[in-house]
Amino acid sequence: MMGQGPLHARRPNHAGIITQRSNTITMKSFHISLGLFCVSMLLATSASAQTAIRIEPPPAGRLGWLTRPYEPRTVPPINLTNSPRLDTLVRAGNLYLSAEDVVALSVENSLDVEVQRYGPLLAREVLKRAQAGGALRSVGVGLAPGPQSVSLQGVSVNFSGGVAAAGAGVSSGGGIVTQLGPVIPSLDPTVAAFMNFQHATIPQNNTVLTGTTALIQNTRTFQAQYQQNWDFGLSAQMVYASQHTKVNSLFFSLNPYTTGSLDLTVTQNLLQGFGSAVNGRNIRVQKNNLKVTDLQFKQQVITTVAAALNLYWDLVSFNEDLRARRQEVEAAQQLLEDNKKQVAIGALAEIEITRAEAQLYASQQDLVVSQTNLLQQETVLKNALSRNGVSSPSLADVHVVPLDTISVPDKDEIRPVDTLVEEALGKRAEIEQSRINIESNQLNLVGIKNSLKPTLQAFAELTNNGLSGDLTAAGALDPGVAYLAGGYGNLLAQIARRNYPNYSAGISLNIPLRNRAAQSDYVTSLLEIRQNELTLQKSINQVRVDIQNAVIGLQQARARYDAALKARDLQQQTLDADRRRYQLGAATAFQVIQDQRDLANAVSAQVQSMANYSHARIAFDQALGTTLDTNNISLSEALAGQVSRKSALPANLPVGVQR
Repeated sequence: MMGQGPLHARRPNHAGIITQRSNTITMKSFHISLGLFCVSMLLATSASAQTAIRIEPPPAGRLGWLTRPYEPRTVPPINLTNSPRLDTLVRAGNLYLSAEDVVALSVENSLDVEVQRYGPLLAREVLKRAQAGGALRSVGVGLAPGPQSVSLQGVSVNFSGGVAAAGAGVSSGGGIVTQLGPVIPSLDPTVAAFMNFQHATIPQNNTVLTGTTALIQNTRTFQAQYQQNWDFGLSAQMVYASQHTKVNSLFFSLNPYTTGSLDLTVTQNLLQGFGSAVNGRNIRVQKNNLKVTDLQFKQQVITTVAAALNLYWDLVSFNEDLRARRQEVEAAQQLLEDNKKQVAIGALAEIEITRAEAQLYASQQDLVVSQTNLLQQETVLKNALSRNGVSSPSLADVHVVPLDTISVPDKDEIRPVDTLVEEALGKRAEIEQSRINIESNQLNLVGIKNSLKPTLQAFAELTNNGLSGDLTAAGALDPGVAYLAGGYGNLLAQIARRNYPNYSAGISLNIPLRNRAAQSDYVTSLLEIRQNELTLQKSINQVRVDIQNAVIGLQQARARYDAALKARDLQQQTLDADRRRYQLGAATAFQVIQDQRDLANAVSAQVQSMANYSHARIAFDQALGTTLDTNNISLSEALAGQVSRKSALPANLPVGVQR
C-alpha cells in the first residue's frame, strides 16, 4: 500500500476537498525536549498496552509438547479501549479533527473494522481444520454499512456498492458442516491402545479335551494401533496385539502362554477418493478463502473510511450553515432595530416592525434547525470514531471542531471512462472476491465429479504371529513344542523373524446402480458455477455503471456548486442594492427582508453543494477502488489497528462555532 511521506510534507488533498492548513511540523535532529520525549513514551506505552487480537497458546504443562495438542487455546477479551490518538485531539472541551484524523480514528476505533480483524484468524483456524481432513466451517460476518449523516440532500452520489454480492468465502455447506463428494479422510495420524483383564469360568461337557469340568481362564489382553491416511488416497494401519492366558487344564502343552501378532494393512483408492486434488480440495479452497478474508477486510476498511469522511464533510457543511443562519438572525435583528427607530420618528409605518419581527422569528427557527443538525451530526461522528461510543466520559460533552474547510478545485482531471473501468476492475475487492470464489467452486467440483466413479480399492495385509509360554508335563512329551517354550522375548523374536507369517491381497469393487445422487450433486454444482459466472459478469457490468454514475455525479456536483456560488453572489448583490435603495427610501423593508431570506437560502444551498461535491469525490474513489490509496491507508496498519501517522494540532486552534 501507499507509504508514509516525510513529516514536514503537506497532508494529502483528499481529491481536492481539503484546504491546507498553513502550519508545518518541524523536527529537531538534536536537543529533543524531555517533555515531548516523555509524552511520546507514554503514548507508545498506552498503545502497546491495548489488547491485540490474537490466539494465545495453552500454558506449558509438565509434559510440554506431549499434552499441548489436548489443551485449549484462548482468545483475549474484546478491546473497548480507544486509541490514544483520540485523547490527544481534545482541548478545553473541544475535539479538533482534520480529515486525516478522521481517517486514522475510523481505522483504529471502528467496531465494524474491529469485527473484521477477527476474520483472518478465523480463516487460518478453518485452514488448520482442513489440513486435518475436516470439512470447512462457515465463519465470520458480512460487511457492515457505515453510519449515515443526519441529513443528506441534493444529488444522490453516495456509492451503492453494486457488486457487494461477492460475499464471503466458499464453505462445504453453509452453517451446517457438510461435505459433498468423496469423504475426505482424517489426515492427522492416530494412536490407539487397548488393555483388558478377564477371568472366565466355563463349564465343560467333554472332560477328554480339557481334563476338567470347569475350565478357568485368566487372560490379559493388550493392543496398540497406529493409523495414518494420505491425501492421495492411501491408508495404512499397523496393529500390535498380545494376549497372556492361564488355564486350569493339564492337557495344554504351554501354560501359561502368550500369543501375539504384528499386522500391517494397506489400502489404496484407485477410482473414487484417488488423488490429492480430491482429498486435498478443502485445503486449496480454504487457502483461497484466506485471500477472500483479506479482501473482505479491505472492503470493510474502505466502507468505514468513506462513511467517516462523509460524516466529517457533512459536519463541516453544517458548521458553515450554522454560521450563515447566525448571520441571518443578526441581520434580521438589526433590521428590526432599524425599523423601530424609523417608526419612532414617523419615517415608516408600524406594520414594518411586525414584518421585521416575523422575519426574525423565521430566521431563529432556521437557526434552531441548523443547530439541531449540527449537534446530532456531532453525536453520529463521535460514535463512529469511538469504540465505546458517546458513552465515553471524554466524549460525552465534547464538541467537534473541524480543522478543514471544503474547497472545490478549479478543474477535475477525469480520465476516459474505459481507462477508469479497467483500473477499477483491477482494484475493486468485490470483483476479486467473486473470481476467487468461482475458482474455489471449481476446486470443489473436482471432488464432486470424482464421486461419480465406482469405488475400487486395492488392499494388502501382512501379519507376523508368535506363541510362547511355559512348557508343561504334557508339552514335554512333544519335542516340537520345545521351540515355543520361553518368555515374552521369545514371542517378540518369533514375530521379528517372521516364523509364522500370514499374507493376503485383493481388490474391492463397489458399483452403485443408477448413481442418481452423485449425478445430481455434480450437475447442481456445475449449474451453480454457471450462475456464479453470470453474477461475476453482472458485477463487471455494474462496475462500468458505478464508474459512469460516479463521473456523472462528480460533474453534476460541480455544476451545482458553480450555480449555487453564482446564485449566492447575485443574491448578495441584490441585497446590497436594495439596502441602499431602502436607505434612500426607494425600497420597502419587506423587500429587504425577502432579500435577506433569499441570501440565507442561497448560502445554505452553496454549503450543501460543497458537501455534495465532497460526497461525489468520495463515491468516485470508492467506485474506482482507490479509497485506500487516496487516503494513504496501509492495510497492514489497519489490520494491526494502529496508524503510524501521528496527529498534530495547529499552534493556534480555531474557535468552534457557537452552538
